[in-house]
Amino acid sequence: MTIEETIKELLLSKESHPEAFKLIVKEYKERLYFLIRKIVIDHDDADDVLQDAFIKIWKNLEKFRGDASLYTWLYRIGTNEALTFLRRRKDARNISMDENPELINLFESGSSTFHITGDDIEIALQKAVLQLPEKQRIVFNLKYFEHMTYEEIAEVTDTTVGGLKANYHAAKKKIEDILGKR
Repeated sequence: MTIEETIKELLLSKESHPEAFKLIVKEYKERLYFLIRKIVIDHDDADDVLQDAFIKIWKNLEKFRGDASLYTWLYRIGTNEALTFLRRRKDARNISMDENPELINLFESGSSTFHITGDDIEIALQKAVLQLPEKQRIVFNLKYFEHMTYEEIAEVTDTTVGGLKANYHAAKKKIEDILGKR
């Protein structure tokens, strides 16, 4: 039995929700953190959003129907919490490297908070991703880094597959243009 199947089984009984929640945190904390981090960028903000996401997950455990994968349900909550956070911080809607030179410094210093190996290609890619509009950045991160299918991303973002494909290809083109200028 997989961890997801174990958690789903535990969610069938309200009495076992605390145990299911502990397993969810243990199994998905790191993956959700990095998903949120790619959306909100800042480590402290990502920690706050992750905590909000886990509170929402805990409060809504009984609403998980089990017809979608647990992974997709959790990612949707994490993504929605990150987007809510960004909406509250209107100045963070579109992150521009020109308006946020500290981001360049973080990448160039090889800051361990980004878990970057220092490889120049990865740094250049991350810089390019930061220049994307919010929606394209989210779709690109979920598709490219999280290896989610368009159908899974559609569930997470509540967007059509066609819209996602358009966003992903536009993001890819912008990243290629940005990287081509280097």
